[in-house]
Amino acid sequence: MKTDQHFHFIGVCGTAMGSVAAAMKSRGYKVTGSDQNVYPPMSTFLSEQGVEVMSGYRAENVPDDADVIIVGNAISRGNEEAETVLEKKLLYTSLPELLKNYFLRGKRNYVVSGTHGKTTTTSILTWIFKSAGHDPSHMIGGVPKNLGRGASFTDSDFVVLEGDEYDTAFFDKRSKFLHYLPEVVIINNIEFDHADIYDSLDEIKLTFSRLLKVVPRNGLAYINGDDPNCLEVAQDSPAPVTTVGFGEACDLKISEVDYQPGSTSFTLGEDRYMIPMVGEFNVRNAAMSAAAAKFAGLSVKEIQVGLETFTGIARRQELKGEVNGVKVVDDFAHHPTAIGLAIQALRQQYPEARLWAIFEPRSNTTRRNIFQNELADALCLADRAIIPSVPDAGKIEQSDLLCEKTLEEDVNRRGGKAIFLETVDEIVSHVVEEAQPGDVVAVLSNGGFEGIHEKLLTRLARK
Repeated sequence: MKTDQHFHFIGVCGTAMGSVAAAMKSRGYKVTGSDQNVYPPMSTFLSEQGVEVMSGYRAENVPDDADVIIVGNAISRGNEEAETVLEKKLLYTSLPELLKNYFLRGKRNYVVSGTHGKTTTTSILTWIFKSAGHDPSHMIGGVPKNLGRGASFTDSDFVVLEGDEYDTAFFDKRSKFLHYLPEVVIINNIEFDHADIYDSLDEIKLTFSRLLKVVPRNGLAYINGDDPNCLEVAQDSPAPVTTVGFGEACDLKISEVDYQPGSTSFTLGEDRYMIPMVGEFNVRNAAMSAAAAKFAGLSVKEIQVGLETFTGIARRQELKGEVNGVKVVDDFAHHPTAIGLAIQALRQQYPEARLWAIFEPRSNTTRRNIFQNELADALCLADRAIIPSVPDAGKIEQSDLLCEKTLEEDVNRRGGKAIFLETVDEIVSHVVEEAQPGDVVAVLSNGGFEGIHEKLLTRLARK
C-alpha cells in the first residue's frame, strides 16, 4: 500500500486509537489526530512517536490533505470534526475497519470475546505467545503487567485481539469483533450487557452467532461448554467448534482443580497447568488461552511456562496497598456475574479476611435497574457492601434508574450487610472508622471512582 497517504484520527487519545495511530506512523504514513482529552501518558506516547495531536474538536483540525479520516467509537453526531467530514464528503472509516485493511489481512488472528474475561484471556494468550518467542501483535482493553502496554503491532504472523461486542462507530452499528478476520474465536460466556445499545439477550446472542459465521473452515471456535447461551449460538456454526468447561459433555474438560491462596492448578484434557491466580473464572480464562495456544502449534511446555509466568493485569484483583493490616484491592468488575466471581476469588485468596465490596454502578447497564435483583445477589456475598450514588443519574430516565436504597435493602434482606453512602468522602470516612486489621477492601468499578483507592490508603495511614 502507498505510504504517502495522510490519516487523521478523531479521538486519537483512546488506547486503541493511539496505538494504531502510532503504528501507522511507524509504517511511514503521515498521521495526525485530535481529542478532547489530551494528557499523559497517551499524549506523551504520541508525541514521542511523531504524531501531531490537536486539543479539542474543531472543524479546522480536519486536514485539507487528509486521505482517510478514522472516526473513533466515542465520537457521535454533533462532533465538529465528524460533521465537517460528512459535509465535505471525505473518505472516513472506523478503527476496526482500518485494522482489518492494514493490520489483519493475511494474519493469524485470535479473537477473544464474551461478556466476562475478555481482557484477562486476551492478556494470558498474548503472553503465552510472547514468552514462547512469537512476539504477537495485540490489542487489549487493559494493561497486562507482563506487556506494559494495551496494544502493540509487530511483524509476527499472530495477532491477539480483545473482541468487543460493542458497536463499531456511529455510522456502523455492527459489533467491533465482526471486522477482525478471525482464525480462532474464543467465546468465554454470553450474558445481557450494554443496555445502551442492546434491547435484549437475544440481540446479543445474534451478534455472537454472526461472529461464528466469519470463522473459516480451517479455523476453530472455542466456546464455554457450560454456558447454555454459548451452546445455543454455536448450534448453526459453519466453522468447527470445540467446547471447553467443567461439564462431562465438554470436548476439552477442565478437571482436578487445586485452589491455593495465591495460585491454582488444573488439568485440561490430559495436560496439567498452573496459574499464579485464583478463582474459577481465571481457571476458565487460562484454559481457553491454553487451548487456543495449542491450536496455534505451541507445545504443552511452552504453554505451561507462559501460564506460570503471567503476572496479571492492572485493575484485576490488583492490590493497591496495605495500611495497618487493611488491604485495598482494585477490580474492574461491574456486571453482577463478574462481581460475584470477583468476591469468590478474593475469598479464595484471602480466606481468613473480612471482605468489603465497594461497588460503583457506573456502566451504562448498571446505572439502570435491569440488574437490581442480580446486583443484590452478588453484593450479599461480601461481609460488608457499600453502594454510592449512581454517577450521572440525570442521563438515565427516572423509571429506568437503579435505586441505591432499594439495593441496600435487598442486600440486607438476603443476609448481607450493606449501606448506601452518597459520596466518596462519606465512604472513605465510614471504612476508615469501621475497618479492622486483616480486612480486605475491594473497590469494584470500571472507572476512576474519584481516586477512592488512594484516599482510603491515605486516611487509613492517619488512623
